[in-house]
This record gives sequence, structure tokens and C-alpha cells, in this order.
Amino acid sequence: MPASPAAAPVATLPAWSWHLAPALLVCLAAPAFFVLRVPWVGWVLLAAGLAVALMMERSDAATRGPGDDVPESGARCPSILRDLSLIAVGMLIVSAIPLEAELDNVAFLRFGLALGGAVAVPYVISRWAYRDYAIRFPWRGGGRWTAFQWTWLAAVLVLGWLILPFYFITSGVYLNWPVVDTPDLIARLFVGVGAVGIWDELFFICTCFALLRRHFPFWQANLLQMIVFVSFLWELGYRAWGPVLTIPFALLMGYIFMKTRSLAYVVTVHLLFDAVVFAVLVHAHNPGPMDWLFLV
Repeated sequence: MPASPAAAPVATLPAWSWHLAPALLVCLAAPAFFVLRVPWVGWVLLAAGLAVALMMERSDAATRGPGDDVPESGARCPSILRDLSLIAVGMLIVSAIPLEAELDNVAFLRFGLALGGAVAVPYVISRWAYRDYAIRFPWRGGGRWTAFQWTWLAAVLVLGWLILPFYFITSGVYLNWPVVDTPDLIARLFVGVGAVGIWDELFFICTCFALLRRHFPFWQANLLQMIVFVSFLWELGYRAWGPVLTIPFALLMGYIFMKTRSLAYVVTVHLLFDAVVFAVLVHAHNPGPMDWLFLV
């Protein structure tokens, strides 16, 4: 994928930066919104993070010369305030709706508008207001998939089959999803699970992670996006000991995207995992017909 004209070269990123403070404040708004469900705490954290970012940028501007923020390549260093504001806008849009899984037409419309807006609005602001091309969706990315990547796709199905039935059924978290006992409801669940899985990669990886990666080393950016990713999945229904699964999953998706630069690949990995989630939910709500497929 060609580098964004506003992207800071990875080699120049410091191992530690005070910019971590506002970034952490913004990302911690996610648990406030989606885990604690106390919106005003999330608003305060977002406002504090953006305020700290603004003060840092003003302080940096006051202590450097007119051209000090322009590296040898001629590209201007990205603005931490702008990039965090894009993440904040997306989180505010998502937090405007309840995230309990529902399958009626109104719920589909609500999710479609909120989740779609959380990706589209930051992209539009970045592309046409900030004019920095900070958010991209590199479908093909790094080229053809390797043998290891194809093998990993098969491993995802095996791991999902071994882990997910035990998690959903023994913990009872499958009850966080509505009963699906008719062909219509099963079809709606299939569409809903897949659509949310694709959105996860568009927002948490191509938006949040990509924006944070412009300012921080990989491991820091990945941990920050994981906070937002896992918080969303918690409210969506992955509770009980779900974070034991969702934390490594979120970190893995960031790692895969960094290595492949391919939205197509991370979406494929996610959808294969979600295919097992879908099958387990149908099985859990309709024990008997699919008993042969699962160990639980």
C-alpha cells in the first residue's frame, strides 16, 4: 500500500512519547461507553484527551522553529489532535445506540446508520476537511497471500471450533443473542454477524489502529486499539470471561493487518471466525440437530 502523504515514517517514531497520555484518555472512553455504560464519563475522557492533545500541539509549536515539523521527505508530521478527534467522532457515533444484539428491521437500520456513520464520518472529515488521507482501506494490500496465510485461515476454523462452543455454551453468553429458531431469524443472524465482523475491521483496524500507528510504535498502537475493540465486543455480548478470547483476538487482528496490509485478508480471517460464532449460536439456541458438529 502506498504510504499516506501525512504518515510519519515508522523508523522516526520515538519509543515513548507524551502523546500516549491523550491517546490513552481517548481510548479509555470506550470502556466507559461500552462496559460501564456511563456516557458522561466517556464524554469527559474524550474531552480531556482532545484538550491535552491540543495543549501539547500548541506547546510543541511554541518551542520549535517554522520548519522544524517538516521532515526531510517534505511531508508534514501528522497531528495527534486531528487523528484522535477522528477516533473520538467514531466512538461518539457508535455510543449513540444500544449495542444489544437484535434482529428486527429497526435494529438493522439503527446498527447500519450508527456503525456505517462511525466509519464514513471520520473518513470524510479526514479526506475532505483535514485533507491528510489518514484513513485508507487497502483491499489487496501486500499482494498475493502466502502459503502460511492460507494455512492460518484453516487454523482459524479449527481454533474457533475448539474454543467458541465451550465459551458460548458453558458461560451462557449465547443468551446475549436473541433466539434464532426460524429460517428468517437464522438468515438475519448470519447477515448481522457477518456485517458487524466486517465493520470491526473497517473501524478498529483501518481507522483506530491505522490512526494510532501514525504516532506510536506498533505494540503501543495495537494495545490502544485493543482497548476500544474489546470494549465494543463486551457490550455486543462477549461477556463473562470473553475478554480472555477477545483481547488476543483484537491484538492478533492488528498484527495481521500490520504484516499483510490487506483488508481483504483480515476480513477473511474475521469472517471465518464469525462463521463459527454463527453456527455455535444457532446450535446453542436449537440443541439437537447440530450436536454432531460440536463437542459441547
